Amino acid sequence: MHSIDPDSIQFNRGHFIGGRAVAGRIEMDVRRPSDNRVYGGLPVADQDLVDMAVQNAWTAFKTSGWARQAPRDRARVLRRWADLIEADAGLAALEAVGSTRPIANAVGWDVPFTAEGIRFFAEFADKVGGDVAATRADTLGMTVAEPYGVIGAIAPWNFPLVMASWKIGPALAAGNAVVLKPSELTPYSAVRLAELAIEAGMPPGIFNVIQGDGRVTGDALVRHPRVAKVTFTGSTRTGSAIMAACAQTGTKPVTLELGGKSPQLVFADAPDLDKVARMVAGAIAGNAGQVCVAGSRLIVQREVAERFVAGVSQAFAAMRAGHTWRADTTLSPIITPADAQRIDGMVQRTVQAGAQLAAGGKLAAVEGEGAYYEPTILTGVTEGMEAVRDEIFGPVLTVQVFDDEDEALALGDHPSYGLAAGVHTSDIGRALRCAQRLEAGTVWINRYGRSDDFVLPTGGFKRSGMGKDLGRQAYEANLRFKTVLVDFMR
Repeated sequence: MHSIDPDSIQFNRGHFIGGRAVAGRIEMDVRRPSDNRVYGGLPVADQDLVDMAVQNAWTAFKTSGWARQAPRDRARVLRRWADLIEADAGLAALEAVGSTRPIANAVGWDVPFTAEGIRFFAEFADKVGGDVAATRADTLGMTVAEPYGVIGAIAPWNFPLVMASWKIGPALAAGNAVVLKPSELTPYSAVRLAELAIEAGMPPGIFNVIQGDGRVTGDALVRHPRVAKVTFTGSTRTGSAIMAACAQTGTKPVTLELGGKSPQLVFADAPDLDKVARMVAGAIAGNAGQVCVAGSRLIVQREVAERFVAGVSQAFAAMRAGHTWRADTTLSPIITPADAQRIDGMVQRTVQAGAQLAAGGKLAAVEGEGAYYEPTILTGVTEGMEAVRDEIFGPVLTVQVFDDEDEALALGDHPSYGLAAGVHTSDIGRALRCAQRLEAGTVWINRYGRSDDFVLPTGGFKRSGMGKDLGRQAYEANLRFKTVLVDFMR
């Protein structure tokens, strides 16, 4: 993998509606996270333009034949789209320059994962339908699966391509039209997805992208009466506001993947503690901790705690902060300078409350530019401290120690969040007991992080969300089921 020139990237700066680019008055600067330089501008879709996009999607849904065509034909379009995504030479570069994703990650994971996810959902198109019910012999009872119509999707900035694909893949495979609002911080790669969809043969208007912020554009989208369902990934606070807006404007269903404070339980008998230490380090420093499932709370057995924390610290020291367009970058920038200051404030207040810094704890820059944060370890923490209690969304790991399994599980439980958890042990009985008792939507055992097994759903418990992305559950969430009962006439 080679480094790239960030100033060579070409992209569409507007909306994409009805199969074509739609320009608008530039109202916002878009900055590269790596150096905080303005590299583009963004129009903000107001209520009228959101209405235009949604009405366009609704018309395409009703008239294009997308929902009514043979499911295998719809799947063929999606597979061609996935092939074009994977083959697009500039997509990974666009993603890297405009986001926190280093070019090596964008090429090696983000773009292939996006394409393969769309292929996965394409296969559901002709394989999931309704059921015939057990009714009287002179009747026929059926449940018929139908698309909702227009899905409003809002994707986050931390994995712009991947998170967009989680929203649009199952919705389109199920026969819906989609209006996607990417984050205003990372807006451009979504438009390239839409351009490639048209090239693949998707009818104009079935997939639209509107640009803007959450306060104006996002709110107008989720409140639109033609939007039949909303899917969102982001903060718990915003998810709650979206849920309230949907209830106020038609009680439309929502899928929400929200915040997390995910624990990693490390027992003394974990296989290869040095390897696990590197895994724990990667689970919090990957994408600079700007991951909803980041393993931000290390809960480690007392007898190995000192050695283990030293191993995590050593792994942190080997990470190289750098611009995302450099091939040797392994530590991402923080998305904005304001977010870096927010992270530092949470760390410093936790230290003032009595925690100790075992590593990091400082703002940094690369070549005097951008906002970076040193991977940080906080020891001596208690449950009430800010860094343990609240989602930081940065490379900050808190450390708590335990003596036995019950204590580990008690520390692992969080009063608000339940998105993911990790358990590291050689005892399969203990591993399964922990998996059973941990209140988390995903539990990883002797690993931490998602695999390429798209069949496994993801989603949270408690205030970490509702509904699922990925898996059969995500596809079925984009369908509504109608009951049909027929009497045989004689």
